[in-house]
Amino acid sequence: MATGFRAVFGVAEFRVLWCAAVLSTLGDQLARVALSVLVFERTNSPAWTALTYALTMLPALFSGILFSGLADRYPRRTVMVTADLLRAAVLAVMALPGVPLPLVAALLVLAQLAEPPFAAAQGALLPTVLGDKYEAGQSVHLITHQAGLLLGFAGGGLAVYWLGTSGALAADAATFAASALLLHLGLKPRPAPASTSATPTRLRINEGAALVWRTPRLRLLVLLGWLALFTVVPEGLAAPFSDEVGTGPAGVGILLAADPAGMVLGTVLLRYLPTERRVRLLGLLAVATALPLVAYLLHPGLLGAVTLLALSGVFSAYQVTAGATFVRLVPDARRGQALGFARSGLVAAQGVGVAGGGLLATATGSAATAIAIAAGVGVVAAAAVTTRWMALGPLEHLAEG
Repeated sequence: MATGFRAVFGVAEFRVLWCAAVLSTLGDQLARVALSVLVFERTNSPAWTALTYALTMLPALFSGILFSGLADRYPRRTVMVTADLLRAAVLAVMALPGVPLPLVAALLVLAQLAEPPFAAAQGALLPTVLGDKYEAGQSVHLITHQAGLLLGFAGGGLAVYWLGTSGALAADAATFAASALLLHLGLKPRPAPASTSATPTRLRINEGAALVWRTPRLRLLVLLGWLALFTVVPEGLAAPFSDEVGTGPAGVGILLAADPAGMVLGTVLLRYLPTERRVRLLGLLAVATALPLVAYLLHPGLLGAVTLLALSGVFSAYQVTAGATFVRLVPDARRGQALGFARSGLVAAQGVGVAGGGLLATATGSAATAIAIAAGVGVVAAAAVTTRWMALGPLEHLAEG
């Protein structure tokens, strides 16, 4: 159909954005696997492993507040290219042999500070590039991202074995450099969507936050996204859980790949439902995302855990519709600010969830128990948001995508 998956690849600029996303996603997951395995092998601590993993997420909170408004003040292509070049340079330094682990962690935080302005600019530009094909394009992006996670996590251990930690980080730096080149050459130059006034960027992102929180539907859409705080815990505890069930480092990649695989399947299946139905079901799907993970209380083995994670991933595809609906409801001139706030909060929430899960696993002595407790709280939170979402009634005037 005209707004289907095939149609979006007929848009040249979308192909550029897609290729750049593939490069950076594969490189990032390779680096994350390397760091997770390295820290757990050195410390044998679920808490330190989860906290290190959280370092890839928590800086987004501060960067989002300070820098996401750049996506509305400056040309969005320029913001993306600059962010990619900064990350390439920092990761190249991290890849130098003999860099101490604390310095690697500090540089990792610096690299992650560039993510929110890049994501805000990319997310704000995508509707301009695709028009009424936007949700289909967003679905393709999510499928690509999850497939990249799947390949990066599943093959990450083997790649790190071949390349070593320094080699894996160097490969990540190369992907960001290639992404910057693609974006610079393949995207049309466009002016900044908003006037470059003297208003500080920090205040502009605060304006985006104010817009979201004073609009009930936008506020609930953001909360539906931030529920990932509870369901991301198995990701941060993959290494300790794999050790707990006796599969060691070999099981880490399989566990990390299960949720992305399920999400890819769920995204495809949800495309068979009309847009209005997908929007209406958002809350119930959020509840269903957390519910399977409560079964970790039964202390499943590797196969059982992979099944639960994949099932949770299928339902978590609601995030595509939630994100697409949010973008459509925000005016273009405020889109970068609002997206920056929403995405920074999401990444920061995931970081808090991962770090909290690690501390909970240390306190209970079991990664499985920590995952189950987090999921139980997530079910309750999702049910509360769902009640409010359904009370708003149907959302009209959303084009089929």
